[in-house]
Amino acid sequence: MQGLRWLQMSEEEINEFLGRGGTGVISFSTDPDEPPVSIPVSYGYSADVKHFYYRLSFPQDSRKDDLVDRPVTFVTHGKTDSGWRSIVATGKLSDTSDAPYESAEIQGMWAIQIPLVDIFERPPRETTFRYFSLDPVTMTGRKEAMGDS
Repeated sequence: MQGLRWLQMSEEEINEFLGRGGTGVISFSTDPDEPPVSIPVSYGYSADVKHFYYRLSFPQDSRKDDLVDRPVTFVTHGKTDSGWRSIVATGKLSDTSDAPYESAEIQGMWAIQIPLVDIFERPPRETTFRYFSLDPVTMTGRKEAMGDS
């Protein structure tokens, strides 16, 4: 990647890259003397409401219960036919597990597609899952500058 130049992505380019869902890494804030807790996740994205959606697992030994109320950073990236793309979003998660059917969070989830990835040591039926949304406080996208330098 030596010599890559990066440009800001437009809102349309961000929406196109995010699609209806994919995978990325979510990082939870921790105490100042500790590194953030980062985990790979699947996400759904609704361009209509500009929200990310997550289905997070909560195994018995998980620290997530202590972290889900803290600020987060979500990152997704990938190589497209037009070069590398990356998105960084920040904010706080909202638990949508018990949201009413008519709420914006639940209605927004109808437009998404969270990839289901089985990475658990236990069968998924033995793991508790909760649904969250992220209404980003900030969201930026960068793309590889193609062409002559």
